[in-house]
Amino acid sequence: MKILILKRDKLGDVLLTTPMIRVLREALPQAEIHVLANDYNGWVLDGNRDVNRVWTYGRLRVAGRLSMSSAWRQIRLFFALRVMHFDWVLVANGEESHRAIRRAMRAGGRRIVAYCKDPATYPCVTHPLAPNDVLHETRQLANVLVPLGISVPQALPWPHFKLPVEGDGFARQWLAERSVPLGGYITLGLGARRAKKQPTAQQVLTWAKYFFDTWGLATVFIWTPGASDNPLYPGDDEVAQHVLNAKAAWLHPFRGPIKLALGLIWHGRTSLFPDSGLMHFAAACPGGVLGFFAETDVSPPPSRWGPMGPNAHYLEAEKTVAELEDTVVLDAVRRQLGMA
Repeated sequence: MKILILKRDKLGDVLLTTPMIRVLREALPQAEIHVLANDYNGWVLDGNRDVNRVWTYGRLRVAGRLSMSSAWRQIRLFFALRVMHFDWVLVANGEESHRAIRRAMRAGGRRIVAYCKDPATYPCVTHPLAPNDVLHETRQLANVLVPLGISVPQALPWPHFKLPVEGDGFARQWLAERSVPLGGYITLGLGARRAKKQPTAQQVLTWAKYFFDTWGLATVFIWTPGASDNPLYPGDDEVAQHVLNAKAAWLHPFRGPIKLALGLIWHGRTSLFPDSGLMHFAAACPGGVLGFFAETDVSPPPSRWGPMGPNAHYLEAEKTVAELEDTVVLDAVRRQLGMA
């Protein structure tokens, strides 16, 4: 049996697909499992033993203009996929995605499974599923396997990834240059796109000082590069600058590619991140994560997007993370470290 899993979302979303892939592999150990992803997120599955092959495609538009070379590469890619004659094409989105379903059609599988609100809109989808925005994303993705006759376990495997070699090597050298031992720090980050979901500069400084004074742990401060008004992916440079201006000796800033950031997160004692892709990656790292959510009456709640892992926890603020009392956060970190 040949199965193609189609995943076109961001990095964190690809990571949340790994429990479903593990369940699929355990249920069908002899199946050929392929994944179609974009060239930005496909590396998340590098070294994943549950996957036989990852196919990737690039963006058709670069700087707002159609790239003919990219278009030609996609044509050749989908021709190659159709030649594979997949028995199943699984659209691995927790909700309806027109673009993903359209790509599934181009892949030419015998059967297509996808979430769609109105099955009549997509006659090509042989096994339509009704979206359920109450379930956690990992559960939604795992339920895509039901039409294959697979019984989804009550307890799903944790999301997992293999630390990129370049991230591991970079982190070891970067930390050594700053005389910070492996496991001798807490990673504290920004990157939630919305200010209400992330800590303020003052909270970052207060918490980092407490980590050092109380536990002797430095802080590696990570943020998303760019301006807050970037239409494609808002950054946190402005908030980060307020932190950097304090020039705290126990705080070590890092602004750079995600693969390198993952090395720092992996080797830390634990991490604190707002609801974001980095939060999910941190949850899959050895130290786990304390996530932050806010205003969940209008934003996706942790029941839908909470961090998943053996040491993954979260705090939820009514309106903004800024309103969380320092004692509440620091007590949660203490429990996260096993010092309660």
